[in-house]
Amino acid sequence: MTRNGSASRSLTLDAIVLGAGAAGLFYAAQAGAGGLRTLVLDHSAKPAEKVRISGGGRCNFTNIHTTAQNFISGNPHFAKSALARYTPWDFVALMERHGLSWHEKTLGQLFCDQKSSAVIQLLLDEVAAGAGDVRLSAPIADIGHADGRFTVRYEGGAATAPRLVVATGGLSIPKIGATGLAYDIARRFGHTVIKPEPALVPFTFEGAEKAAFAGLSGVSAPVRARAGEGVFDEALLFTHRGLSGPAMLQVSSYWHEGEPVEIDLFAGADGSAQLRALKAGHPAKGLGTALTQVFPRRLAEYIAESGLAPAFPRLADASHAELDAAAERLSRWSVTPSGTEGWRTAEVTRGGVDTAGLSSKTLESRHVPGLHFIGECVDVTGWLGGYNFQWAWASAHAAAMAEP
Repeated sequence: MTRNGSASRSLTLDAIVLGAGAAGLFYAAQAGAGGLRTLVLDHSAKPAEKVRISGGGRCNFTNIHTTAQNFISGNPHFAKSALARYTPWDFVALMERHGLSWHEKTLGQLFCDQKSSAVIQLLLDEVAAGAGDVRLSAPIADIGHADGRFTVRYEGGAATAPRLVVATGGLSIPKIGATGLAYDIARRFGHTVIKPEPALVPFTFEGAEKAAFAGLSGVSAPVRARAGEGVFDEALLFTHRGLSGPAMLQVSSYWHEGEPVEIDLFAGADGSAQLRALKAGHPAKGLGTALTQVFPRRLAEYIAESGLAPAFPRLADASHAELDAAAERLSRWSVTPSGTEGWRTAEVTRGGVDTAGLSSKTLESRHVPGLHFIGECVDVTGWLGGYNFQWAWASAHAAAMAEP
């Protein structure tokens, strides 16, 4: 049952879930299927807003290539247990049981053929099937813990249970209700919080680079991007503020302030061979004109006019050594962002509740029995493309399967 607010009374339950997002609803569904009485609380008026806006409204609900290597964490092994016990195909089977269909897009992403609202309804129906209760517009007033039980007071009522499951997410996209509640709860109960930072977020620039990129706004090209340990072959998109597109969003999760981002405009292909082929086929053309055979026109012109590579008025006059040097520059173009667009547009949060204080099998606190942290609030951050939803399903399932 889903309600806005509730009568003022105290409920005795098996589990209280904070957050009616993907992870919170899925925990309640899985726990309810196991016979636990659950209550899901959320301060927002609508459930699962991140599900609603994901995938352009189609919900990229998982990725078939999911492994622990697709996640960033202080402990790269932490996610392995949960991911192994609830796979992308488990959620696909659930979709099919509800009559929902799906299709695969690039790089293993699975999208719902119906609107994302259908996935939200699936989650709500699963919660209801387990006799769970969802209370919306119910901000938390107080959390108490004594004698092995948690008491949560919220607008309109109170509840007590031996389990408290924190699934309130991270700080990304505050306009849909993101808060730091999970981190406050974690610190209160003795957990360390790895500094939360925006991830899967566009880069911004200042000065001449900002002006140049604004002039290229809307231009997209396949590239190989690198920041820190992250290397991705996806599309780059120039914007009025800087650089975006899947390639930039991906490497932003590995980037730290002041560091450069390296861009291979040939996307891993042999740039020298391509420039030599252009010389052979278009000897009388200048570099900027010839490069329109390889790159979008405005990007080709920028390369020649900006000095990113020598202009070469006639490719016939460029030696192979000069072309090789130009290819090297274009395959190792280094730019240093001034920052990112921040929480406003970040798709997820990097950092969060330190995994050292949690069981990898159950996501239960090592400090306080019965306290679980799941989903985005944990220091496990997935790549772009459905991975973060799969972590939501898998971490929720792991917590729901915990022994009483």
